[in-house]
Amino acid sequence: MPDVAVHCSTLAVSHRGAVATTKTATLAFRIDPGVKEVLRTAAQHKHRSIANRVEVLIRDYCGRNGIAIQEQPAPLPDENHEPQPSKR
Repeated sequence: MPDVAVHCSTLAVSHRGAVATTKTATLAFRIDPGVKEVLRTAAQHKHRSIANRVEVLIRDYCGRNGIAIQEQPAPLPDENHEPQPSKR
């Protein structure tokens, strides 16, 4: 069975023009190739990454089964911090 590495990107939260980030963890596991292909298709169908799709599926499952997910709060930016210009 092939290895699958799932990594959810860093979450950025905007607060008064400044951006705070919350770190995420990397998760690697083995999965049946057919299931991996279905997961890839499901992610593409929602225009999301495989990592995001896995996270959404886990959150949905936990919500339906009364399992609490302990969220890591994003640090609020310093009130005296000047917002950085957008790099678009």
